[in-house]
Amino acid sequence: QSNNGAYTPCVLQSVSLQSPVGELQVSGCEKGVHTITITVETAESDLSCHPAELKPELQHCVKWLQSYFRSAESVSSLRLPVLHHQLLQEDSFTACVLRTLQTRVPVGQTVSYKQLAEMVGNPKAIRAVGGVMRRNPVPLIVPCHRVVCSSGASGRYMGGRGDHIKQWLLFHERQEH
Repeated sequence: QSNNGAYTPCVLQSVSLQSPVGELQVSGCEKGVHTITITVETAESDLSCHPAELKPELQHCVKWLQSYFRSAESVSSLRLPVLHHQLLQEDSFTACVLRTLQTRVPVGQTVSYKQLAEMVGNPKAIRAVGGVMRRNPVPLIVPCHRVVCSSGASGRYMGGRGDHIKQWLLFHERQEH
């Protein structure tokens, strides 16, 4: 919002980052990160990035992601990147589920869709929680890969195209615990 109350749209920047799970496209504005998109292609283990004059929150997000891929546990001591996606600004079921997952399920732990529904006070909303995971605009920072089936199966990731990525992320986090 500007001083006269009119809505001022965000000026977005984006940066590409190579990671062990593929190319990450991070976009955001001066207020925070809007989206992280994982491109499912042959992954390289290079964590290089070329942040040409990035806004401070995007710079912080890139550093956070680089730290995560070097050592998942290392991000436990880092400030989470500020998120500025509209889904997370609202006071909605979706925002509540994403915030709860981000703040209450630490590195190396998993939670079932059912448990997450219970954590947000709506134990019958198991399918709705799955829908929220599918629409998560900021994977890795909001760790939807840590949500698994009650049976213990890892479940789908990125509509099934990224199931191997979910397995890699869970293994990456567990090997340090």
